[in-house]
Amino acid sequence: MGLQIVVDRDRCEGLGMCEAMASDYFEVREDADGEESVHVLDETPPESDRAHVHAATQACPVLALSLQG
Repeated sequence: MGLQIVVDRDRCEGLGMCEAMASDYFEVREDADGEESVHVLDETPPESDRAHVHAATQACPVLALSLQG
């Protein structure tokens, strides 16, 4: 198994730091309850994007994102 982006939905506040840093992987959307949260556009990024995606996950101020693999 390669890289995988993991979102802790209980922590996510939809602040958008991840989207600002890597909009090709993250998008903040409003859910049915009107709350904003992150939607991962591609949960399994290629190894060549590891540094890019890692930086975006580390930018999350509420620690809702991680990169496994």
